[in-house]
Amino acid sequence: MALDPLAGKPAPSNILIDPEKLVAAYYAIKPDASNPEQQVAFGTSGHRGAAEDGSFNEAHILATTQAICEYRAGQGITGPLYMGRDTHCASEPAERSALEVLAANGVETILQAGGGYTATPGISHAIIVYNRGRKSALADGIVITPSHNPPRDGGFKYNPPHGGPADTGDFARDPRLQPWPQRRARRRHRHHAVAQPARQRRHQVQPAERWPCRHVDHRLDRGARERAARRRAEGRAPRAARAGPPRRDDTRA
Repeated sequence: MALDPLAGKPAPSNILIDPEKLVAAYYAIKPDASNPEQQVAFGTSGHRGAAEDGSFNEAHILATTQAICEYRAGQGITGPLYMGRDTHCASEPAERSALEVLAANGVETILQAGGGYTATPGISHAIIVYNRGRKSALADGIVITPSHNPPRDGGFKYNPPHGGPADTGDFARDPRLQPWPQRRARRRHRHHAVAQPARQRRHQVQPAERWPCRHVDHRLDRGARERAARRRAEGRAPRAARAGPPRRDDTRA
């Protein structure tokens, strides 16, 4: 594989993004729901796009989050929803938009303590640990990241109770859901795209203390990590590390 000429060097000014301009575009640009390039489109577990292209904007997140809430209700998923975001510029405003919808639907949402960033596997791990041994009131999650996409992009992914990324197979098992989430989210997208300003004001960010969410910090049990390291050193396959109990740093009603 050829080495990228920019490897190990500061990024040149011509490829840098303007964070303030990007966030402004996230809120200001109203996508055209009739334009396929600006519709909600689930690929690898979720929707990706760029705010300045009209393909990752507030309307997309409001619509997709509402579709997820309706999917949860239809599937009887009543446990908490773990949500994490990465360092991409569009991830923070998307998280705030999603929280508004989740709060309006009464979904208990668990976030990283201190407003920190969360690795994608951390959300999967938290879901699996919470659901271990449970048959009802299962948890699921949302990961706000476009993964390896450029800094200008945003991504919004849904993780069902099995903890892994959602794909068409998750919904193909139930013919009532096809072609969820695209159809449902696109319907919601059309509603938000044509909403009048007075109606849009319903989605302004509320104070954080009014969000029904908990801030927790999940950490892998240190002993489990050490045992796994010893097994690797001895040439044995490491067992799955077990999570210690979550440390609740803050509770907000």
